Amino acid sequence: MGKYFGTDGFRGEANVTLTADQAFKIGKYLGYYYRKKNKNCRIVIGKDTRRSSYMFEYAIAAGITSTGADAYLLHVTSTPSISYVVRTEQFDVGVMISASHNVYSDNGIKLINSNGEKLEESITDIIEDYLDGKLPEVPYATKTEIGRTVDYFAGRNRYIGYLISIPMNSFKGKKVALDLANGSAFQIAKSVFDALGAETYVINNSPNGSNINDNAGSTHIEGLQKYVIENEMDIGFAYDGDADRCMAVDEKGNVVDGDKIMYICAKSMMEDGKLKKNTVVTTVMSNLGLYKAFDKIGIKYEKTAVGDKNVQSCISENDYSFGGEQSGHIIFSKYANTGDGVLTSLKLMDVVINKKTKLSELAKEVELYPQLLKNVKVNDKNKCMEDKDILEIKEVVDNKLGNNGRLLLRASGTENVVRIMIEADNIKTCKEYVKNIEDVIIKKGYAV
Repeated sequence: MGKYFGTDGFRGEANVTLTADQAFKIGKYLGYYYRKKNKNCRIVIGKDTRRSSYMFEYAIAAGITSTGADAYLLHVTSTPSISYVVRTEQFDVGVMISASHNVYSDNGIKLINSNGEKLEESITDIIEDYLDGKLPEVPYATKTEIGRTVDYFAGRNRYIGYLISIPMNSFKGKKVALDLANGSAFQIAKSVFDALGAETYVINNSPNGSNINDNAGSTHIEGLQKYVIENEMDIGFAYDGDADRCMAVDEKGNVVDGDKIMYICAKSMMEDGKLKKNTVVTTVMSNLGLYKAFDKIGIKYEKTAVGDKNVQSCISENDYSFGGEQSGHIIFSKYANTGDGVLTSLKLMDVVINKKTKLSELAKEVELYPQLLKNVKVNDKNKCMEDKDILEIKEVVDNKLGNNGRLLLRASGTENVVRIMIEADNIKTCKEYVKNIEDVIIKKGYAV
């Protein structure tokens, strides 16, 4: 993991830890680097609905064009749409401006290669060196060599058309609720569901620059649960700020998280002979209950580090077809090379319709273990994770849990946060062990 670029791009508070100057330099180096490979270099840029996204969009575009490359602007769009457009329309690289599920005051820069995957660390490492002044200044283009900016709404529209082409069924007669998180999905998701015949209802679809993820979307799903129950919806889907995650709600208002979505879709793919090597790629955050459910029906699984980038790498390297995260980043490799929230909701809808049943019936086959996740803000996540007393309490808790649960203690890849996750056969045990570890972090002076 780099100094600036973590598991999901360069992320921080806008104009505090991620500045317009840095965005300009990133754009400038991207234009320079890729124009050396292709004199007619084209770079596509998308953004979410944060107030600061507009500032970063123009800063990055200015950097790109200053070195002679062309910047194509999709404007407000989703991360998976950038991945699709880069991959299918021969762009050299893609840029998505978003801090995903973070609060509106944060923002981020995600870089996507020509295959539609997160950019290789070997290149982001070079960009970091440039940001830190370790490389020579790159030359500006002049006269007719200066690049152009191009409004490129057509790219987003083609992505919408692609999504509409994927499901095998009409959604006619289904009442579907969508929580758009006041984010990237607000110009995409409803159009897709309407075109497929669903009776579509939306909440949190009025972005104003500061309400993205504000008690909305996949990380605040209680609003969608209430809406589904009160309005007698057949199903609900919630996305995050840049629409690369999806969480579902069944007709009873129960949350169907990424683990349960993976189980439902993987089982269907296995039955249809479409689950390559009969294997699903998961991360270390997936619930023990998911693995027990997979074992019961004979599905194999891999475990990677957290991040859909790691899931995609494992899928690609082993020629698998499917994988994802508990948080709702789900990758269907036949259709996309990154997590795609809207695509995930379409594939889950297809399974529900094909099985002629309700989502609650499909989801009940997975009995999840009680799980408690505590995010502790710290002043130095690396020192905290290396502290001998914290490592000692980790070992103690691991031994106490044995085979009846598990502990995951890790530093966030995008924030100065240490995440404590406990799974056990009862929530009381989860709370007790999370507190034991948090208390040591506080006692050692790392918590802020």
